[in-house]
Amino acid sequence: MDFFQLIDGAEILSCSGNAGIRGLDYDSRRIEPGWCFVAMRGGTTDGNRYIDTAIKAGAVAVVSDSATEPPREGVAWAVAAHGRRALARLSANFYKKPAEKLAITGVTGTNGKTTTTYLVESLLQQAGRKTAMVGTVEYHIAGRVIPSPHTTPESLELNRVFHEAVAQGATEAVMEVSSHALAQERVYGVPFDVAVFTNLTRDHLDFHGTMENYFRAKTFLFTGCGTEPPRVAIINGDDPYSEPLLKIARKHNEKVYTYGLASGDFHAEKLDMTPVGTRFEIVTPERRIEVFSPLLGKVNVYNLLAACAAAMERGINADRLNEFVTGISRPPGRFERVDAGQPFSVIVDYAHTDDALRNVTSLAREFVRADGGRVITLFGCGGDRDKTKRPLMGKAAGEGSDLVVLTSDNPRSEDPQAIINDVLPGLEPTGTKFIVEADRRKAIAIAVAHARPGDMVILAGKGHEKTQTTREGVHPFDDVKVALQALHGAGYGAPQLHGSRIG
Repeated sequence: MDFFQLIDGAEILSCSGNAGIRGLDYDSRRIEPGWCFVAMRGGTTDGNRYIDTAIKAGAVAVVSDSATEPPREGVAWAVAAHGRRALARLSANFYKKPAEKLAITGVTGTNGKTTTTYLVESLLQQAGRKTAMVGTVEYHIAGRVIPSPHTTPESLELNRVFHEAVAQGATEAVMEVSSHALAQERVYGVPFDVAVFTNLTRDHLDFHGTMENYFRAKTFLFTGCGTEPPRVAIINGDDPYSEPLLKIARKHNEKVYTYGLASGDFHAEKLDMTPVGTRFEIVTPERRIEVFSPLLGKVNVYNLLAACAAAMERGINADRLNEFVTGISRPPGRFERVDAGQPFSVIVDYAHTDDALRNVTSLAREFVRADGGRVITLFGCGGDRDKTKRPLMGKAAGEGSDLVVLTSDNPRSEDPQAIINDVLPGLEPTGTKFIVEADRRKAIAIAVAHARPGDMVILAGKGHEKTQTTREGVHPFDDVKVALQALHGAGYGAPQLHGSRIG
């Protein structure tokens, strides 16, 4: 491929020179001889500062989003109106536009994205479709699993994943689409067929500034990201933000469906929740479908409704939906049970917003009520992130628990005790007993030590994560493994991990 072919369709203001292109990247440290360097402004740095470094590494072409940067002699050069849009177009061209060869379902929202994405992929796979999945926990490429560095990667990595998936025979892709990715145009040029909105609660205001900006970023998935709008919009009608989103969707999307617990185009009836799973009827615009799922709680009824609606719009046979739903499993770190033979439950969950904490403690309460047990919730708040949600999380944990263990999540560059102090104004007024221990490992041991038969201990916030980020750097830390160590230390043995049952 030559430089002109690479930049075809990009918003180029000027260009000069040509060269054969063997690869491309936006990180000068990864540039190899014969590659094109895309120099673009980012949130924390400006790639234009590294143009000469990239050329020294062998770059034969540069696409810059700076009109003041002078072209370098002997190097093919183009000035782009938008750096990330240019990266998206170049990436698609280099990998032969793989997204156009896939039917792509995108899932956005504050909570439920990961589980809903897993569910849609599972339903498609059980129907015999070969799939790719891009999400918070991991990426799937036609059966191969890759750890996920970002919920939604930059367009270069995304097109690389899609290219490999197509090469392996994939026809469908399912992806979480974060508000950051939408605002930063990381999914620019991706043609979504189905778009799903799960909900919108307070989060990421350190990036978006206001809930209005946060909501606006979500709407981009439904209006088209440099492409035609999605054919289908599936929206949680029980969420307060559904009304303005529905107005937008009805202007842009060919089909618009709502889902909800008791009402909506897709909703649930005859709901029966047990410790081993959930049985209910999915009411669709055409028929009723009785399903049983090993997933637990009302929040997963929402996730299942969204996933089933999306799967049916992707042509999944409704007659086999019950069979497919029964065969699904949840992603790691989502209400994941840790079992070492103890007479109480220990659950690891990714809940990291006040709404998610409210949901997970409510689900826990349903299970302990029959046995007279208590809900013990351990959580912390992330550093260098939205501080306004910290007291809200404290309030949610206090109102939903009998005992709270307040600790660290990923404090990053912040003082863990300062983060804890931000949580206390929301936690203290609830009157719930709480223990403060900034060291998360020690805190988990404390939570386990306080548990009695019939209790449920929730380790919230980190879920599937395998590291903890502090001022000192990134260190290995897995809530599941640390919980097992704490249980062993308390005298329990024969550890087993379960992802779908409570006992």
